[in-house]
Amino acid sequence: MTALPEQLQSALDTALRRFPQQELARAVTRLSTRYRQGEAATTPILLTPVDAAAYAGYRMPGTYAAVRSALTEIARQLPDFAPRSLIDVGGGTGTAVWAATDTWPSLGELTVVEQAPEVVALGRRLMAAAPRLRETVWQRGRIDPAAEAPRADVVTLSYVLGELPETTRAATVRWLAQAAGLLVLIEPGTPAGYERILRARDELIGQGRAVVAPCPHQRGCPIPPGQDWCHFSARLPRVGAHRVIKEGSLNFEDEKFSYVAVVGAGALGVEGSGGTGVAVGRAANRVLRHPVKRKGLVALRLCTGADGLAEVTVTKRHGVDYRAARDVEWGEEWAPSTPDHG
Repeated sequence: MTALPEQLQSALDTALRRFPQQELARAVTRLSTRYRQGEAATTPILLTPVDAAAYAGYRMPGTYAAVRSALTEIARQLPDFAPRSLIDVGGGTGTAVWAATDTWPSLGELTVVEQAPEVVALGRRLMAAAPRLRETVWQRGRIDPAAEAPRADVVTLSYVLGELPETTRAATVRWLAQAAGLLVLIEPGTPAGYERILRARDELIGQGRAVVAPCPHQRGCPIPPGQDWCHFSARLPRVGAHRVIKEGSLNFEDEKFSYVAVVGAGALGVEGSGGTGVAVGRAANRVLRHPVKRKGLVALRLCTGADGLAEVTVTKRHGVDYRAARDVEWGEEWAPSTPDHG
């Protein structure tokens, strides 16, 4: 499971205890309705302290789990990447900053761009609990492709594309990529969220960017339109105030997400710390569903680097690869030692 960092969990619980549970529940219901109506990115809806707290309590644990999971896989494909700077655009209470600094300890120049003042205020208070995050720069601002492009080793946009008007999404994606060493886009793991990521991926490839993850190739997505969608899952515990605000009986939940990560033009490297080229190594194959594990065999659904989609069965006769298949999880790379099973 992917839990919030202890410092963040404690600070978030403290922030939520300021408000009665019923007041938080009403705020969650109201905000959920307005997010579904697509108002969040064009019109600020987190206008009060209880709005900001309800949003953070409801969404930060799941968002952290998804972003941390995606960044972990990205970091595996960029083993020598040691970024120094990060800009989280539309960053809310700064969840992606927590996830990114847990992934890359080298990060030091941290910026969150967020339009809602109450959200900024809460994000600052939460980060005060972590000494290394206290110097994070908070910029009040909206997503504006006419403005200067965010310039950092890592630029992130998580759970925001779907809130933007469809007519502005392609321009926003191009804008985000202009000065980013590594650009990471994350959306809900729904068919609609995947479709937004797919269109962004096509746009970025067309602009000369190289895909780092999750795709093991630079070609078009091999999934037949309308039949399936590429998404992944991160399991997280429901603890503290998060469990109360969710009003659920389970002590865990699964956050489904889709994502794409690209590096700048040139394709085989990205400029990292000190201006040194960093090699990009794509996954050999990506596991697209929970592996089916039965006695003596493991069945894997893969997106492959060479042949598109593949259904692969690994049995005991494959020795070391069978033992590896027993451990591989949905969303991870599958790189067998022999080519006859994926």
